[in-house]
Amino acid sequence: MQHNSELIRAQFPALNRPDIFFDNPGGTQIAQQSLDRINQYYLRHNSNHGGAFATSRESDVILDEAHAAVADLLNAARPEEIVFGNNMTTLTLHVSRSLSRSWQPGDEIVVTRLDHDANYSPWVLAARDRGVIVREVNFHAEDGTLDLDDLRKKLAGGPKLLAVGYASNALGTINPLAEIIPLAHAAGALVYVDAVQYVPHGPVDVQALGCDFLVTSSYKWFGPHAGMLYGRYDLLDELFAYKVRPASNHLPGKFETGTQNHEGIAGVLGAVEYLEWLGLTFGADLADSFSGRYAGRRLRLKQGMAALHRSEVEVSQALLDVLLETPGLTLYGLKDASRLNERVPTYSFRLKGKHPHAVAEALGERGIFVWDGNYYALNVTTDLGIEDDGGMVRVGPVHYNTVAEVQRFAEELWKIAGG
Repeated sequence: MQHNSELIRAQFPALNRPDIFFDNPGGTQIAQQSLDRINQYYLRHNSNHGGAFATSRESDVILDEAHAAVADLLNAARPEEIVFGNNMTTLTLHVSRSLSRSWQPGDEIVVTRLDHDANYSPWVLAARDRGVIVREVNFHAEDGTLDLDDLRKKLAGGPKLLAVGYASNALGTINPLAEIIPLAHAAGALVYVDAVQYVPHGPVDVQALGCDFLVTSSYKWFGPHAGMLYGRYDLLDELFAYKVRPASNHLPGKFETGTQNHEGIAGVLGAVEYLEWLGLTFGADLADSFSGRYAGRRLRLKQGMAALHRSEVEVSQALLDVLLETPGLTLYGLKDASRLNERVPTYSFRLKGKHPHAVAEALGERGIFVWDGNYYALNVTTDLGIEDDGGMVRVGPVHYNTVAEVQRFAEELWKIAGG
């Protein structure tokens, strides 16, 4: 895909400016298809839900299409398993309140210290309210991988829930969910997966994973600010929902409280259409990899996400090389080039003698956008011993970034480092 980077970049109006967007772990730029859907919604279909007139009926059709599109993206069994909300944090706070109604004092849940705080604090707060014991799984500081031996120990008590990330938003680590989820289920736990950081980088199949819940945010994969929850239909159907009267008791409206962000949901549909376009344009040679398992839009989406993942390898390798070669730089997380398949291209580092915010500010002045701090992965920076000293600088390319941009970043980083 890299040799077709101009065609890819043409789908993103924001990339017309000369700046380099390496701030993608905090939110990607929006695809034209998503913008078009938002504009069309406002211009032609803007209405509230359930009205007996044309624009309301048209609006409801678009919302139904968006649920079906996200179900296809994640390979959910049915569109009713997709719930829209403001963001992943709000959805998780909502679901944690509902799930914890059945918890009893002395029960246990398991969380990990590698997770974004939105998949940590909602569960800790719910546990505190219900008198439930919280077990925390540690990670290996030397390479940013989850301590699976510690996980097994923490699952031994038969917890009600395991909350775990698909990929770390701070260190880029991809957790081995194919191994983790069966362990949790064998221990009797439901599994709640934060996939916000992973979805922009590769195919997701909730049925193959076997997870009970999974959350994602479309502003991390080229759409608007919106959150989505996947939940197994039987679980969502029986789960109590905190909502107002006379809101629907049927899925997915049961958990979509209040008037939703209809224009944003339309934009999510457009973002999925962009990913489908990737599959049609760049993923034809990958069809055999998924044949027999998927068909129609689901197949095209898997091809698109696989093509996207393939295209990121070159940029990720180039960026890793730069970071390892920069004098005075400490890189956190996996550093082994032979293990790139175990991480997404999200890299965090510190420069010796320079505060992370000062580094991010200097890069920003040079037109290179990166994040600094803890990115709400507060336990990660605390356990690494750098929370009180500004955290880290985070650099995260996606498929629309290029090796040429990595080279420009390298030149400016070396100047800042004094190289």
